[in-house]
Amino acid sequence: MDTALIRRHTLGDLLHRSAARHPHKLAIACGDVRWTYREFDALCDRLAAGLAQHGIARGDRVAVLARNSHAFAAMRFALARLGAVLVPVNFMLKAEEAAYILRHAGVRLLATDTGFAPLAREAATLAPVVERLVWLPDEDGSAPVPGLLSFDELAACTAAPPQVALAGSDLAQIVYTSGTESLPKGAMLTHDAVMWQYVSCVVDAAIAADDLLLHALPLYHCAQLDVFFGPAIYVGASNVITGKPVPDHLLSLIERHRITSFFAPPTVWIGLLRSPAFDATDLSSLAKGYYGASIMPVEVMKEILRRLPGLRLWNLYGQTEIAPLATMLGPDDQLRKPGSCGRAVLNVETRVVDDAMCDVPRDGRTVGEVVHRSPQLLLGYFHDDERTAAAFEGGWFHSGDLATIDDEGYITIVDRKKDMIKTGGENVASREVEEAIYKLAPVSEVAVIGAPHPRWVEAVVAIVVVKSGQSLDEAAVLAHCAEHLAPFKVPKRVVFVDALPKNPSGKLLKRELRQRFEALFATAPGDRG
Repeated sequence: MDTALIRRHTLGDLLHRSAARHPHKLAIACGDVRWTYREFDALCDRLAAGLAQHGIARGDRVAVLARNSHAFAAMRFALARLGAVLVPVNFMLKAEEAAYILRHAGVRLLATDTGFAPLAREAATLAPVVERLVWLPDEDGSAPVPGLLSFDELAACTAAPPQVALAGSDLAQIVYTSGTESLPKGAMLTHDAVMWQYVSCVVDAAIAADDLLLHALPLYHCAQLDVFFGPAIYVGASNVITGKPVPDHLLSLIERHRITSFFAPPTVWIGLLRSPAFDATDLSSLAKGYYGASIMPVEVMKEILRRLPGLRLWNLYGQTEIAPLATMLGPDDQLRKPGSCGRAVLNVETRVVDDAMCDVPRDGRTVGEVVHRSPQLLLGYFHDDERTAAAFEGGWFHSGDLATIDDEGYITIVDRKKDMIKTGGENVASREVEEAIYKLAPVSEVAVIGAPHPRWVEAVVAIVVVKSGQSLDEAAVLAHCAEHLAPFKVPKRVVFVDALPKNPSGKLLKRELRQRFEALFATAPGDRG
């Protein structure tokens, strides 16, 4: 007897089991669309069958470049049932940046919505591997895009979905993440890795069947997709999806739907707190609040708890490569351990080590690198054996984040070993911005850093040295960057200096630059973005 099918547990099976437990319960609400679990499960079957009739099969890479929607949610599970590999694409990228991901992943089919169809078409033109584009409906009910294969047509398929021989060890998704290098790398995550992470989320982030979650951070981002949406479907919770993370809109949705659970990066929480509608909105239903994707200023965390006294708050830390939750600071520790990202979650083993892979003292002062072991971890980086080997050097996964650990095992992130800037929850590799600016002829040297910002938490700042006898102004640098980089990567400020600080061996001292420009935006007259 072949027991593989009987014992199988993949993302597609997960939804089917939730539908069996909660057939009439609300699964998805988005705009005017409302699906029960039974309806959502059946639609994903039809969508999988429709995709199969257009040649999508096990192992094929399918990208989604779109805002949050019910259709995005359905694509996620339909692809899982086919054994196809989801490649979510950041819609803030420029066409050439998106095209790199499409080419590198070997994407056969690209799904997009009305708003991003022009970007998707341009990126697909630059990536000849893409054979077909699919239109996804959005929460506003926009009209289909002519010339694109329609989601509605695919979901109307009456054929039975193919029975695919899948296992938990099959690849579920390739999620591209930036490091210090110019080009992003694709983290390969299996069904097993993602679902072990779901278990950690359910246990340590208290995601429960009676939750009503609002999903507002883009689903292309692994935090929203796999820390909240996926675990919510796993336990049979109800989900409201929006592609418009504007403060007043979010406040309205929380009040109207009586949302009980909400996740957002610090920049969005700050936007909600600063909205004139905040105090006039009934937020009494909101019982669980989550933050992550970048560091929450302690004073903002305290303000959230003060203005929402009925809210329990979690800080979730991790990265794409661990699917992505690694550590958690729970509600009881927010004020006791302010600024900490907590301790390792259920299915993760975490250490803070020195360069010799020895544990640093648990004194809350000594800095080391955060390393992990976990079934949640990536298989490796797609078509990149060298960076895979480096990431797993010493038998542990190297996060690249620098931290301290105290006598209770609580970790506090203090810096990024890979020199990553996290602005508004988005990762920006400083080297990529530096290389773009170096293309300007008058530039002698440039260093890109993250500086504290009241809205974005960190803002990209370019420190530029101009060649002797030449001239350059801030407007020219910003215009150049806007032409070549995604908007979130464009510096908020450009500062001109005579020289960059370096140590005797010639190494650039970025920490000194961060200290020097720490208060750059404290008295800045404008937000610029």
